[in-house]
Amino acid sequence: MDALRLRLASALEWIVAAAFLAATVAVASLILHDIRATTVRAAAAPAPPAISAVPPSVPLGAVSVPVLTFGDGQAIRVGDTASAVSDRLGRPADTGREEVDRGRLGQRLTRFYEYSGFRFVVVYEPFERNGAPRISAIYLP
Repeated sequence: MDALRLRLASALEWIVAAAFLAATVAVASLILHDIRATTVRAAAAPAPPAISAVPPSVPLGAVSVPVLTFGDGQAIRVGDTASAVSDRLGRPADTGREEVDRGRLGQRLTRFYEYSGFRFVVVYEPFERNGAPRISAIYLP
């Protein structure tokens, strides 16, 4: 009886070990498959056209800031719309100079402002396809 128990226990251990080995091989196979699929997709995808993050009309050495706060309590932030900026700062802040070029998701507009003693540049572009242009960057020259 002890010999039969010993054989069953030994056979059960071998079955469990084989199951763990099969599971390990299956997981390794899935990982390798994902790695190969990612590299194939990356190699097959066409490279997007080179569009610089900084518009060419922004002066060299300009510093990008996420929020610009003025002495009178007004502020503009990345993500604000052009109408929100004109409501806050008023039309006289716009110097009238603006440049248009191509951005990642459409037309990119660069406007130059002067308000409360600050000169700054605001870049508007859509955050999604066919979306409304929003502030994507604020630069202090």
